[in-house]
Amino acid sequence: MSGGLDSQLAVRVLQRAGAHVEAVTFETPFFSADAGRKAAAALGVKLHVVDFTDDEISLIENPPHGFGGAMNPCIDCHALMIRRAGELMARLGFDFVATGEVQGQRPMSQNRQSLGIVEKVSGLKGRLVRPLSARLLEPTVPELEGRLDREQLLDLSGRGRERQIALAAEFGIVDYPSPAGGCKLTEEGFCRKLRDLMDHEGLGDRRLVHLLTVGRRFRLAGGTGVALGRDRIENQVLKELDRIKSEGSVILSPVNVPGPTAFIPSLKGEADFALATELVAAYSRYDRLEGEIVLSVRRAGAPDERVTMPRPYSREKFKACQIC
Repeated sequence: MSGGLDSQLAVRVLQRAGAHVEAVTFETPFFSADAGRKAAAALGVKLHVVDFTDDEISLIENPPHGFGGAMNPCIDCHALMIRRAGELMARLGFDFVATGEVQGQRPMSQNRQSLGIVEKVSGLKGRLVRPLSARLLEPTVPELEGRLDREQLLDLSGRGRERQIALAAEFGIVDYPSPAGGCKLTEEGFCRKLRDLMDHEGLGDRRLVHLLTVGRRFRLAGGTGVALGRDRIENQVLKELDRIKSEGSVILSPVNVPGPTAFIPSLKGEADFALATELVAAYSRYDRLEGEIVLSVRRAGAPDERVTMPRPYSREKFKACQIC
């Protein structure tokens, strides 16, 4: 249950065909389960939310069927989601897993070959139903056993959405997002940050993976990574990381001027510390300040301190080390 129109239609089509349906949605730092939660509530079906973070990271590090246009392992991701849903199916005593896929709607991940790969890799051969395109595909076990009325299933194909929109009106589905992906692994800027983290700190620290959605990213000359808040909310998120102590971590915040909070997960030397203070000063608003900029410094395992920074500082100096 992605929460999109197709997954909502799949629920209603299955119910019309005589099935009791419960929904499963997946959640990671790369995509949210919020749309799935909202859709399940609107449809009145029970929802199971599965944390898919470890699975997704393992696929990013080693995608058996490769990436899409960015760092999105779509085929393997979808197959593993279905495998996890299959485990839930077996545990709860259900008969099959269904998706809202439409044959040919996405040229890479929903062509006939990809649909077959997903079914094979997921380990659910014969137990994976695509109700929106079922009559174009081989009958599944629940159809052959008479548990699911094949005549009530559909024969949708291609990228057009006219029939889906008409069906939505028929079923009374009025609230659904646009068909955009919603996965950050398809976004160029986010993938630059992700690749940088993989190349330096790695993906083992889930806190750093979650933080990829927060702030600008810089990689300083000595190898230190810096997350720089862009607004008040992001600054607060970075400040609260002070509660999670890790060796080498530093948090910098301007005291006497408005400006960004910087989080350094692992400082690589005092030369980079000096650069990081300059970075915070450069992005601070000190145009009405007459004296020096004062920064708060919180290092893991050390008492808080203050440093003063003369001005001005130019952001141009840091453009070459900005990742995104």
